[in-house]
Amino acid sequence: MVNSANRSADSTWSDAALHAAPYPALVAGPVGTVRRANEAFGRLVPGAVEGSTLREVLPDWLFLAHDRLPTTPAPHAPPPRGEVAGRSFEAHATRLPDGEVVWWLTDDTDVRLAERQLLQERSRTAFLARASNELLSSLNLDRCMEVAGRLAAAHLADAAVVIAPPRGRVLPMVSADATGTSARQLTGVTPEMAPGLAEALQGFPPVASRWIDPAAAPEWLVPEGFGPVGAMVVTPLPGHGVPAGALVLLRRAQHAAFSESEEVFARLFAARAGAAMSAARLYAEQAHITETLMRDLLPPRVGQVDGIEFAARYRAAKDGERVGGDFYDIHPAAVSGDESLVVLGDVCGKGLDAAVLTGKIRNTLHALLPMAGDHVRMLRLLNGALLSSHHTRFATLVVASARRRADRVELRVTCAGHPAPLVVRADGRVAEAETLGNLVGVLPEINAVTAPLTLAPGESLVLFTDGITESRGGPLGDELFGDARLRRALAHCAGMPAEAVAEHVQMLAAEWVGPNKHDDMAVVTVTAPRGAPSPTADAPPTDGPGA
Repeated sequence: MVNSANRSADSTWSDAALHAAPYPALVAGPVGTVRRANEAFGRLVPGAVEGSTLREVLPDWLFLAHDRLPTTPAPHAPPPRGEVAGRSFEAHATRLPDGEVVWWLTDDTDVRLAERQLLQERSRTAFLARASNELLSSLNLDRCMEVAGRLAAAHLADAAVVIAPPRGRVLPMVSADATGTSARQLTGVTPEMAPGLAEALQGFPPVASRWIDPAAAPEWLVPEGFGPVGAMVVTPLPGHGVPAGALVLLRRAQHAAFSESEEVFARLFAARAGAAMSAARLYAEQAHITETLMRDLLPPRVGQVDGIEFAARYRAAKDGERVGGDFYDIHPAAVSGDESLVVLGDVCGKGLDAAVLTGKIRNTLHALLPMAGDHVRMLRLLNGALLSSHHTRFATLVVASARRRADRVELRVTCAGHPAPLVVRADGRVAEAETLGNLVGVLPEINAVTAPLTLAPGESLVLFTDGITESRGGPLGDELFGDARLRRALAHCAGMPAEAVAEHVQMLAAEWVGPNKHDDMAVVTVTAPRGAPSPTADAPPTDGPGA
């Protein structure tokens, strides 16, 4: 009697606790039936009434959890989880002494949603970081558009189209989908044909995808074989103050439309793609400008002019640069038999700043070519032009006028603060041209001496900058190449063609310097070629140093 009363009291207490619980709760009997369920559980599972079987009324995940419930719970085992009536729940079991099991359900829908959103944001952030690295890995605009389209098609939509601003009547675009990417240059189409595209290319804020009719997408915008378009996003690609283009995302009709968060994420990706494309375009424009300007600064090609051999070699102070403070020019005679003018100069400084002044000097000398018959006058005019331009840099120059006379070459050589050229005679003797003068761009007056020379067949005049003789190298890396070493090298060049002499000097200087720092190096050779006609009776005799 006492035991029966106790059981009745326990049952009454259990029912009261069950119905007072703030969570949905169910008591399952040991034979797999529902013993009791509170009101909250009944609202979730209307069929959970006393006597009903668990298999019939419980969701599969909860029935399996009950069926596999161990007698002794494993420590730290995660609770079973699943959905009931569109909500997410965790199920917690409590065994009672009489074999019954109480299942308590706690609603963790909001927690799961927050976790999914956090994981999604982490995934998106990681993707944006990878995308930025890949987009910025190339400064080629076409490559950048291809990468942007491929990434967008793989992570944001079923297909993506990256469109650059129109170039005249041409609309550059890259399409990407699961099959790959393809670039096209469309003509005869206008951005106004696609909804929202013209506005996006002008940098206007995007229109929500729900306001865009995907059926209005023109055929040229949709990748071949894509099928009906179910949703479309058109967003601008912002650049550095100027729109970089537009990004179009496409989804097939059988797929879900773009959510608001997906459109926001697409704009975040577009910002990175636009920045990369804008940087690539700016780089291309700057490279084109640099190439155009550099074309006039680069050393000219030289060869044989009017029967005289000319050769030159140039090496900038930095291996990655093509221009510097040293320069040379060969101005061929306008009429056969007249004098050709050779100019070799060295501007104070290195790199592009020095190269800008070399360009001005070269242009000024080109304008002064009609006065090349008088070297000193030409140098004085150049000096005046430099002083009037208020440049703080100065320059040294050597100019040589060369004319073919039968089998010989007549020269007039004038130095302005520059190392005097060396004459290599046919027998290997090396002598210095007897010319001197003060540098240009410093003093108001220029004084210089012009030296006449004559080269017999196989003889050469070698013009060089101090980057050759003052280059440091050798065993300890601190010894000057020097004039004496240059003269010994030239003594072995007797009778050699102009190209061979210039190459030999440049090679020896480069080997001497090795990996050490050095100044700009330039060398120009003027050679009277062998095999010329025999000298005539009235040909002038060989004169000048070393004659």
